[in-house]
Order: sequence, then structure tokens, then C-alpha cells
Amino acid sequence: MANNRQLLPLDDVSVFLAVARSGGFRNAARWLGVSASMVSETVSRLEERLGVPLLIRTTRSVHLTEAGSTLVERLGPVMAEARAALDEAASSQNEVRGRLKLNVPGAVMYDILPPLIDGFLAKHPDVQIEVVVDDRLIDFNAVGCDAGIRYGEHLAQDMIAVPIGPRQQWGALMAAPNYLEKRGMPQHPADVLEHDCIRTRFISGALTDWEFEKGGEIITVDPRGRLIIGTTGVWGAFNLAVAGHGLIYSFRNWLEPYQQRGELVPVLSDWWPAFDGPHLYFSSRVMPKPLRAFIDYLRALPED
Repeated sequence: MANNRQLLPLDDVSVFLAVARSGGFRNAARWLGVSASMVSETVSRLEERLGVPLLIRTTRSVHLTEAGSTLVERLGPVMAEARAALDEAASSQNEVRGRLKLNVPGAVMYDILPPLIDGFLAKHPDVQIEVVVDDRLIDFNAVGCDAGIRYGEHLAQDMIAVPIGPRQQWGALMAAPNYLEKRGMPQHPADVLEHDCIRTRFISGALTDWEFEKGGEIITVDPRGRLIIGTTGVWGAFNLAVAGHGLIYSFRNWLEPYQQRGELVPVLSDWWPAFDGPHLYFSSRVMPKPLRAFIDYLRALPED
């Protein structure tokens, strides 16, 4: 019979929470930086100590049992509080020490987040920063992160949002000159459906939206992708566009260098949409000292 009064290893609990929130052993293993077999063995050990199954495993998916769901609901906030307390203990009254772990989409790693990290570390050299890059919309607290960066995501009510990087960004559509010479220049977003298009797909399986806006009219098109590239290979997608394989839609600031070199030219530029820049999201209940210092640093920066 399991000894339920025995103290549970917090590391085992953290691994279980990562599996529960990520939806699988392989996803959790990637986030935690360990092997999938180690994650599976850890969860099995925890189930054995508790005397109840926490997960229902199939060949394709992992689902929480009632006991597992209750454990996630009760222990997720507790573990976040524990991480905050440990970081607080590592910091003296006047110095900021400890770890800051951020969950971010790949889009902010090109030119938004790196210079912010550079400036922050220059001010707080005793802080260790870990960045988990993942385009899925996950519960960042449950997988051991202190905060997440998101674009326009609807999160829990206790989340606070702080702008990070540019307050406004733009989408853009471009193509290589030789492609447009052969296929012609689209005159309206609907014309895009008649063209070869290079699409990018998030790791979740969703294709990135192609949205256009002009004079208050918003049009979203879903063209068939002659080429579909994962978002982690977006730079390869840009090179394929330069080679003349079709239209490509992405962040304007990412495509502008290709435009400046004459490798790509604007398409439907009067329809390019503006949208809010990214925000740093964090829980109002948990505020480790490194995160508080990072938020203060962001708020002190001049607006773009």
C-alpha cells in the first residue's frame, strides 16, 4: 500500500505538471531538456508512490485522470509560488539574483527579445535567463516558466500584460521580381488565391493567417500552399520566395531586408495590416524578484 504521507519529490511533481500541460512525454522532455523515457519513468514513480494513476496513456495521446486533473489544479499554483520563493531567497535586498525563465514564440527571437535581454543582463549580471521557444499556446507557469510572451492571446483573468518591444507591427506580402514577371502582380487580396503561395505552419499544426486590411475592410485569405514550411524554418521559406517559388506573407520587419536588396518586392502594400506588438504576460499571484526586475526594466524603456 502506498505511503501517502511520505513527502513527494518536488522534481517529480514538476515533471508530471510539464507532461500534463504539454500533452505528452516527448513535449515535456523537450521543454525540460531530458529524455522522454526519463519523463515517463518519473511519472510512473510518482503514480506508484501515490497509489493512483494520474495519466491515461494511449499510443497517440496522454489524458489526465480525475486524480491527475485535481493534482494539476491544486499543485500548479503552489509550484509557481515555490519557484518565486526560491528566487526571492537567492536575492539580497539590493541585488537581484536567481533565474528568469520565459516561454516565448519564435517570432520575438529575431529582433525583439535579444536586445532586451542584453540590456537587462548588463544591469543585473547575477540573473540567469532561460528562454523556452515554443509556438504553442501553453500554460507557461505549469511548465516551469515565470512569464510568457504572446501576441493577442486571451489568458486567465489573473494575468497581467506589459508591452514588450514595438507597440505596433505590420504584416507584409512580397514576392521575387522574376515570379511577378511570369505570373503578374495581384491587384486585390482575392487574386492571391490564383497564385503560388509559400505558407508557414506552427508546430501546433495551424497555418499562419494571411490577413489584409484597407479602409476598415478586413479580408482573410487561405490560399493553397504550393510550399508549406514549419515556422522554425521561416528563413528557408524566405529564400524559396527569393528563388521565385511564390508569394510569401510574414512580418514586415523580417521581409524588409530582402526588399532593400531588391530580392523581394512589395505586393498589395496598401492592404498590409497593422497589429499590436507582443506583450509579456505573468501571474498577479507570483512575482519572483528577477521577473519583477525585468518588468521594471521594460517599463522604464522609451516607447517605440
